Amino acid sequence: MLTKTIYRFGGFELDTSERILLNGEVSVQLAPRVFDTLHLLVKNHGHVLSKDRMLTEVWEGSFVEENNLAQNISLLRKILSGKDGSKFIETVPKFGYRFIAPVETVGETVKTTSVEHAVEESIPEAYEPEIAVKPETHYVQNGDVNIAYQVVGEDDIDIVFVMGWVSHLEYFWEEPRFAAFLNRLASFSRLILFDKRGTGLSDRVPLSELPTLEQRMEDVHAVMNAVGSKRAVLIGVSEGGPMCSLFAATYPERTAALIMIGTYAKRIRDDDYPWGVSAEDRDAFFDLMRRDWGKPVGIEERAPSLADDEAFRNWWATYLRMGASPGAAVTLTQMNAEIDVRNVLPSVRVPTLVIHRKGDLCLKVEEGRFVASLIPGCKYLEFDGVDHLPFVGDQDEILDAVEEFLTGTNYPAQHDRVLATVLSIKLLGSLDDDTLRRAKAHIRRQLELFKGNEVLIDDEGVLATFDGPARAIRCASAIMDSADRLALKLKTGLHTGECDLVGQTYSGFAVRLAQKIADTSKPGNMLVSRTVKDLVAGSGLDFKEVGMYSFPRIEGEWRLFTVVH
Repeated sequence: MLTKTIYRFGGFELDTSERILLNGEVSVQLAPRVFDTLHLLVKNHGHVLSKDRMLTEVWEGSFVEENNLAQNISLLRKILSGKDGSKFIETVPKFGYRFIAPVETVGETVKTTSVEHAVEESIPEAYEPEIAVKPETHYVQNGDVNIAYQVVGEDDIDIVFVMGWVSHLEYFWEEPRFAAFLNRLASFSRLILFDKRGTGLSDRVPLSELPTLEQRMEDVHAVMNAVGSKRAVLIGVSEGGPMCSLFAATYPERTAALIMIGTYAKRIRDDDYPWGVSAEDRDAFFDLMRRDWGKPVGIEERAPSLADDEAFRNWWATYLRMGASPGAAVTLTQMNAEIDVRNVLPSVRVPTLVIHRKGDLCLKVEEGRFVASLIPGCKYLEFDGVDHLPFVGDQDEILDAVEEFLTGTNYPAQHDRVLATVLSIKLLGSLDDDTLRRAKAHIRRQLELFKGNEVLIDDEGVLATFDGPARAIRCASAIMDSADRLALKLKTGLHTGECDLVGQTYSGFAVRLAQKIADTSKPGNMLVSRTVKDLVAGSGLDFKEVGMYSFPRIEGEWRLFTVVH
């Protein structure tokens, strides 16, 4: 005799004696452990179950990792979704899971036989899901370049994961620790992965066309649009952090939250940033990459706890080789050395978490502290450990912090302040109506071509904003190149900073400073702030410093540069 219990919830029916899950009249095939996970959750519906308890009861007598449970939860969420948008399984941060859908329980006592028991006990373990199944790789075209991406998980939160340095989507999953890290993220999110252009499975591009921060943001947009993600959490590891912070400041309406792990604001040391590497040490690292690419380059700083593990060394070496060619790797690293987002970080207005390990041998813990100190309302966490890669060492404490931060917080859409590159052009002299009409039409065409946003065009000048500083410079150059033909005399200034946005009207400090810079410029000349210069590393644009300037009612001194045509 046994008790036959049937649970009904959200159009599903779970028959525990027959070990069947019905979706209406359709039977849903579940592997044994997946069925047991669902049974345990439904039986205790409304109550939180710890991960330890679930591991003990579902995998009784077997040693398994927490990732097995996360895989089952992710699979169940996918199976149960799609009927009416209801949520069935809730993550309780740092503890476990709760089945939250209403459940109707029907029980009766029925006879059984030893044969029936034998059938139940003989379900082959071969049906157990694999621990690390590679997700399908897709492509989206951004301009002429194909960007490779993957999607894992089915939860309500979208996460865009941005790996540092170089990447290779399919080799992520060859390393069990990395696979476990990604699967854990996917257990409470829809995880979106991609290879930046020039690396991994994305199109390789000429070394002169490797992606700037601006192009990387465009690729993120393309991938988010391809998967239908309107707002996502951005998680940036190492050099992925600066790009994610720039994206969050520029596109707060598409950024639910920002998480940076083992990151930095600037790579090269100077008087205001004493934690970076020296230019000499960076040059020595470039030489090492040219000489030894194909070997486990940089493993001693990035994963010291596994630096002597032969299997991990082999994976790391292959991962780097597959991620980028030697020339691309060196060029990308040189570009990253020029990045400086110190002036961007105060403009981040989305919920932000910065995580750093105290003994990180690649990026000093002071760099994480500095980044967090510049972001308003930022939450900062430090953990013990010397590994730079977050999936090496104690990954659970990092993942616990990420899961708690994301699942325990409600993120309202607040984006009345955005980061933008402001272009200010002053029209000099008196212009007749026909010249002014032709000039405005030409300027509007250039703004449209370079994806600029017209704020104001009148008889005295132009004010426009861009979500990328390189496009702003190239747009201004195109306008200036046509000045003689249009009988115009122009003075041009650009600055990237935080703008107040009301409707389509931009105002605030960045607008005022760009206008002051334009006033300072000479006719036929373009001046940009150092912030603009620092954000276009790798774009092929050249600059010449013109000096330090101060402006009335503008705090501080500003280093200005002219763009060399």
